[in-house]
Amino acid sequence: MNKEEIYRELRRSLFRHNHAPLIADCIALVLTGVFGIAVSWLMQQLIDAASGAEGARPLKELVILTGVMLIGFLTVLLVDYIAQPCFIRRALRQYRETVFSKLTGKSISSFRQESTATYVSALTNDTTSVEQNYLAALPMMTYMLVSFFGALALMLWYSPLMTAIAAGLTVIPLAASLITGSRLAPAEKQVSTRNKEFTAAVSDCLNGFPVVKSFRAEREIMDLFRRKNSDLEKDKFRRLRIKAMVEMIGNITGIIAQLGVFLVGAYLALSGRGLTAGIVIAFVNLMNNILTPIAKIPELLAGRKAALGLIDKLSEALAGNRETGGNEAPETLNTGIRLENVSYGYEKGKDVLCGVDAFFEAGKSYAVVGGSGSGKSTLLNLLMAGSTDYRGAIRLDGTELRDVAPDSLYGLMSMIQQNVFVFDASIKDNVTMFRDFPEGELDEAIAHAHLSDLFRERGEEYRCGENGSGLSGGEKQRISIARSLLRKSSVLLVDEATAALDAETAYRVSEDILDLDGVTRIVVTHTLEESLLKRYDGIMVLRNGRIEENGSFDELMAKDGYFRALYTVAQ
Repeated sequence: MNKEEIYRELRRSLFRHNHAPLIADCIALVLTGVFGIAVSWLMQQLIDAASGAEGARPLKELVILTGVMLIGFLTVLLVDYIAQPCFIRRALRQYRETVFSKLTGKSISSFRQESTATYVSALTNDTTSVEQNYLAALPMMTYMLVSFFGALALMLWYSPLMTAIAAGLTVIPLAASLITGSRLAPAEKQVSTRNKEFTAAVSDCLNGFPVVKSFRAEREIMDLFRRKNSDLEKDKFRRLRIKAMVEMIGNITGIIAQLGVFLVGAYLALSGRGLTAGIVIAFVNLMNNILTPIAKIPELLAGRKAALGLIDKLSEALAGNRETGGNEAPETLNTGIRLENVSYGYEKGKDVLCGVDAFFEAGKSYAVVGGSGSGKSTLLNLLMAGSTDYRGAIRLDGTELRDVAPDSLYGLMSMIQQNVFVFDASIKDNVTMFRDFPEGELDEAIAHAHLSDLFRERGEEYRCGENGSGLSGGEKQRISIARSLLRKSSVLLVDEATAALDAETAYRVSEDILDLDGVTRIVVTHTLEESLLKRYDGIMVLRNGRIEENGSFDELMAKDGYFRALYTVAQ
């Protein structure tokens, strides 16, 4: 989907199956506006009745009307109290769900090119702006328009001359509101940008907390936090100042207009032009219904424009870096994965992989070894469709990887990384990734991943803590293995999964991976243990992005080349 289609879908999500509470809220606010106009009329009648003006209604009748209006007004307020929260709750829930659905539709390679702070800010701070400046403003706009035109109609009925004079006096507040209100949208957009930057800085500071402490960089990180916090509050202050200026100018010019209407009305009443004291007071009161919309509608329109601008900005982010189409990957790998003269670099002219030719036969296990920076992790990243900018060809059972739909590829392959992400949920939910599996399949995956003891000791509902803080490194790796087994992935990619583990745990996790039957395993490893390496069907040795050697453990040792040197140093 392109940006415009996503934008329209996001806006539609706010109102999907949500028209009833919106209509009820609008009707309630329309009636509130009508009651507001009726109050001015009732005030005029009461003042004229009290002053003995000719043609005034009986006081008893006016008291009954007051009671009826009060009951009706309270009923309308109750409807508004129920309808508006229901409308906004459903709108925001559906909006966030639509955003998140579009976000999870991106491929791994697409998401890696973006900042998570963009979406965190969009789903938190920006959503608050959408709620206040767009959703809540829709019924309020209805109320303002009814209030304005209802007051104008009653004023014309009272006195066209006074209405013309009042209209002339409202030109000043109208012009002031239009000029100042137009400055609000850019300020709102700037606050959104600052919120994104602040969110990113906080995320970096918290995720890098151990590094900060170990390098004693608390003061420098505090300075970074202080700058981002100051920038955010500076722009929020500017936005608040613009809002305050709009309100202040509107209030000042409104008071001037009301005073002008009162003085002219008093003069006309004393001159015997057919105006009563009640009509003059009603006119002054009705001016509130004229001036408030004049002051608020430009502000509401500016806020609406700002909110829609935020939705537009989010639509652009969701539409960007999106990979669509492609062929279905095979359900299982039957032949194998072939790399033909594959070269790739993160920067132009600086290849990390250079002319790699290799074949990984289906169902077998392969170790990828080499020094730091030799391209091991980059190779796995390409196999997982982390980028399509490589030169050469990567074929899955003969199908070029670029032509495979990303979602289909993730059904074929899974990856275990060095840093396994664990949700703050139960052990069971982390293994199943919150999905339902037959009990037998789940038990089998737990057993093969050697998680049975953990489930037995702590229980399947044991909460793992934020990013698995309640688990050891080996336990997290076994959860990752169990996830792959449950998915029945035909290909398992393992990237330095044991690098952060102690020797004994690393050995056991490596054996767990090698024990998997019927799965094509490609393992980047730094653990050069003879007993483990002999179990691999093949070992690929990378050096400066090229395949230096390839073969079984015994074959490579017999060559007495680069691999033997690596192995000797490791011992």
